[in-house]
Amino acid sequence: MQFPETFRALESRNYRLFFIGQGLSLIGTWMSQTALIWLVYHLTNSALLLGVVGFAQQFPNFLLSPFAGVLVDRWNRQHTLIATQALSMLQSLLLAVLAFSNAIDLWYIIALSVFQGCVNAVDIPARQSFVVHLVDRPENLGNAIALNSSIFRGARLMGSASAGLLIAAVGIPACFAIDTVSYAAVIAGLFAMRLRKREMPIPSQDETVPRPIQSTSSLSTSSLIIGGLRVYYC
Repeated sequence: MQFPETFRALESRNYRLFFIGQGLSLIGTWMSQTALIWLVYHLTNSALLLGVVGFAQQFPNFLLSPFAGVLVDRWNRQHTLIATQALSMLQSLLLAVLAFSNAIDLWYIIALSVFQGCVNAVDIPARQSFVVHLVDRPENLGNAIALNSSIFRGARLMGSASAGLLIAAVGIPACFAIDTVSYAAVIAGLFAMRLRKREMPIPSQDETVPRPIQSTSSLSTSSLIIGGLRVYYC
């Protein structure tokens, strides 16, 4: 399948599945984030507590990401992402159920935000470093990273705008419900991928610098993780 030069990374089937699934899921995520901000302020009418909820979600990510990145390099990234996306779906489902039943409370929101932050600590480095294994041609890797950044920013714009319209028309719970369903796209794409097994070389005892650190692929992975975190927080 031929694509324009701007989208040449989409020629790789695995990356194409990842790109479409991630795009749909990210739109749902930003809808949920916008609805959550609206809900917290509606419940508390407090800018301080709104900041507390944001802190509850981001602090576990900040604290655990360095350790999670080390573990992700040793785990199967495809299986890791399926697990983290399923947990994120569960978190969004719980928010939807609580919101639809009018049983939502600030402390439930804070607890679920901490839970999502812990999940994101593993999901972000796994997702960003996974791109290396999805592009068939090495020369398309840079384009894949650029497309990742574009889809994130585009989803942020579309999701936030859609959430505003949906909250006004239907209500906050619908945003959480749509976010829950949107995770199915990326999970289905991950299951549909056909990946080659990658063997990690084991360094000998007389090596002062481990071979994975010396390898270009590992350096690329580290760069992707750092770049991915920068994209996530910008």
